[in-house]
Amino acid sequence: MIEHEHDELRARLHDLKLFGLAEHWDEIRDQPWLQQVVTWEEETRRQRSLERRLKRARLGRFKPMADFDWTWPTRIDRAQIEDLFHLRWVTSATNVVLVGPNGAGKTMIAKNLAHQAILAGHTVKLLTASEMLNTLAEIDSSSTLTRRLRALVRPQILVIDELGYLSYDNRHADLLFEVVSRRYEHKPILLTTNKPFAEWGTVFASATSVTTIVDRLVHRCEVVQIQAKSFRLKESKEAARERARRRSASK
Repeated sequence: MIEHEHDELRARLHDLKLFGLAEHWDEIRDQPWLQQVVTWEEETRRQRSLERRLKRARLGRFKPMADFDWTWPTRIDRAQIEDLFHLRWVTSATNVVLVGPNGAGKTMIAKNLAHQAILAGHTVKLLTASEMLNTLAEIDSSSTLTRRLRALVRPQILVIDELGYLSYDNRHADLLFEVVSRRYEHKPILLTTNKPFAEWGTVFASATSVTTIVDRLVHRCEVVQIQAKSFRLKESKEAARERARRRSASK
């Protein structure tokens, strides 16, 4: 092994914090097993890191993008969505907002984007809007609330799913403002909603902070507009037709 390869291997030992091996470097540097041991340790740690990030993300089950029917929506920018999978929006702290009716595939796309980011080494947390806002609203202690808000800033990507399906009060709006503000221009939010921004006033009916929330979200943002009838209704009808066909064939 030439000298620069020795230097690289020694640096890998320090990166792995294998200080015991590093301390005995002169004794082990030419051992044929050393590089394999370091490689095994790196692979094991990468796998464990991936498993931890997947678990903490709480993505749940989802269909892969290979199953997405691009012909079904009446409006969708496929090139825009496929470009998002390069993850440049993550490193530039650009928010992504998926806007479309119920069952249009917003959550499916969001979860696939989140999964791609996890595979690339990023940390992700997924919460529904109601889960996040109601949990925060129930906290009485200011110190506990501060800790929870910090926890929502910690992941590289925060996925907020299903904003717009329920109505919220002023406190919920203020809490969403806090989350958006704390991540603003530092770490991106990936959000799905069935309401265009102009209708967010109906979600937070009496809140005065809605305009500011939207302003900060869209300042650096990719807005993905989807128009489609429900994929779930489509699949339900297809399944019903298939069951009817099988019953007819068995007669």
